[in-house]
Order: sequence, then structure tokens, then C-alpha cells
Amino acid sequence: MNRRLAIRNLITASAGSLFGHLLANDSTDKPEDAQRDYVLRSDVRLVLLDVSVRDSRGGFVSGLAKENFSVIENGRRQQITVFANDDVPVTVGILVDESRSMTPKRSDVVAAAEIFIQESNPRDEVFILHFNDWVRRGLPASELFSDDIQKLRAALHRGVPAGKTALNDAVVTGLEQLELGRRDKKALVVITDGGDNASKHTRHDMLEMIERNVATIYTIGLFDSADTEGDPSILRKLSRISGGETYLPTELNEMIPMCRRIAKDIRTRYTIGYVPPAANGSLRHIEVRGSAPGHGSLVIRTRTSYRYDDIQSQKSQ
Repeated sequence: MNRRLAIRNLITASAGSLFGHLLANDSTDKPEDAQRDYVLRSDVRLVLLDVSVRDSRGGFVSGLAKENFSVIENGRRQQITVFANDDVPVTVGILVDESRSMTPKRSDVVAAAEIFIQESNPRDEVFILHFNDWVRRGLPASELFSDDIQKLRAALHRGVPAGKTALNDAVVTGLEQLELGRRDKKALVVITDGGDNASKHTRHDMLEMIERNVATIYTIGLFDSADTEGDPSILRKLSRISGGETYLPTELNEMIPMCRRIAKDIRTRYTIGYVPPAANGSLRHIEVRGSAPGHGSLVIRTRTSYRYDDIQSQKSQ
């Protein structure tokens, strides 16, 4: 079994398998151990959370230990079985709105997206999706991902503003492509100036897929005050469910520092895992709490819910 399938979505990995995988990055492991494929067990689940921690002034907080955190699921405290805080490479997709209304904003969007790529881990595998009436890949068809800045820059410039906004379709396509990536941690960065008015997928389809996926979603909404189709509420919902963050710049030049901040957030997040109580087909609500001497009140962001599916049902699909 390919090791990258071990965390293909939020709740299909086994606790023992994934913990072994995380330990494979420890400096005490032998080289051959680091290349081992870890076999999934079908009788144990693991919920894997990507957690951002900041202090009251908005600064990133690093160096915390497992004991600084507690995880609450549906009102009950869970035992943390996996913990890590490393700048590991991720699979990340940049989704760029190419609707007609984005025409005057496009050069600023491309410049900010390039900064995001430059500030990210150089071993990230990245893809670009352009969306208006439909969704198109920025990279050549033969190349799903790249870590080559020049190729990614060219991919960003391939978009042509026209038509409407298929936001739901773009997010669904982005999540599907993330699942093909080799990196265990996944993220999407969505840049748009409007609500959906062209998708085949419904909002429900999109939100349900987010609940079943490990990805963290960051959104940037470029809304004009006179725009009647802009919908910042759905961008906030995407980020809140997945544990990301929404940015609503009032000036286009604010996007570059925002993209720098997103890149840093991705690189400084904690990984926290636990084995949840079994209850098939239910939506679970999550809260992560944290405290650390000398840091005051901590601001913690992670996904707020996930959907627990029966493993046997997944196998039969």
C-alpha cells in the first residue's frame, strides 16, 4: 500500500500506522525505516487536526508540547495520541477566480500568489486552478503538481478573465486534486471577488466534501462595496469548517502581506491526532484548547467539524 494513502482523508488512517509514519521523520530512525510503507489497520480510526496557534497580538506561537493542548469532541475530552510541530512540505492548491470582474485586479492577484509560493516550503507540491464558467488547470496536463517557481509562475499567468464564477466547482476540483498529492498535509488558497453563479456542484456538495477532507482552506475575498454578488459569508464558512482563515482586504496592495502570512501559518501549524469514539455516519464537532505560560491567551484555529463515516461503507464504494 502506498504510504501517502495513510492520511488520504481526515478519518481513514489508523492511529498506530500514522504514528509510525510520523516517527519515520525522527532523526533516530534508520534510513530504511524512513522509506517503509505503513500498513493501515481497518479497526482503528484517527482524527488528524492541523492546528494554528497565535498569541493575543497575532504572533505565531511555536515550541509548544502535547501537554499544552486539549481536544474536545462533542463535549468530551479526547486523548491525544499523535503530536508534531515540524515545517513539513504540504500539497497546496491555489484557486484563482478568473471571472470578468477580476480583470482590473488580476495583476495584483498574480503578484500576491507568486509571493505565497516563494514564502512556502520549497519542497511543497503546488498546483494552480483557474475558474470562471468552468475550472481549468494552470500546469500542463502531464504535470499535476510542481515545486518549480518558474513553472508555477507561468501557470498563474495562463488565466484569462471572462464569464461568471464557478466557486463550488473550483473548491470540489481542488479537493479532488489534493487527494492525488504525496504530502500528508493539504491546503487550498482560494482568491475570488464573487459568490457562485456558474457551478454544477451545489453549496451542499462542496461543504459536505470539506467535512470529509483533511485540507485546510484559506480564502481571500476581493469584494467591492457596490458588488451585489459578493458573498464573504461562504468564504468564512469554508475557512471556519476546515480550520483556515478568511482575509477581506480593502486595498489590493494588502494581498501580498496576507499571502506571506498564509504561507507562514501553513509552515508553523501543529499536528494533533486522536482516536475518536465510534458512531457511524455522524457529524462531529471539535474544539482544541491550549495554554502556555508567558503567552497569555492563545488563539487556536483548527477545523470545527468532520464527518465520521463507516470504514466498511467506504471500502464498498
